[in-house]
Amino acid sequence: MTKEEAAAYCGCETLAAFDQWRKKGIVPDAIPGTNRWDRKAIDQALDRASGLVTGSGELSPYQRWKTENAANKTQAA
Repeated sequence: MTKEEAAAYCGCETLAAFDQWRKKGIVPDAIPGTNRWDRKAIDQALDRASGLVTGSGELSPYQRWKTENAANKTQAA
């Protein structure tokens, strides 16, 4: 996606805000050699930033708890 699309996708109201997120490492830079952003890479970066997943791709403690409780509900039904 374009920079404008990536910024809008992230909820940044301005390109300057998106650039700040990039400088802080919240979202990745464009795909090397292009001016395009990968939506899945942005999703993964935002998931890490929000604590939904760790840098290694493992589930966060909250996600593990949520998954385990969903399994327990299914077994109880």
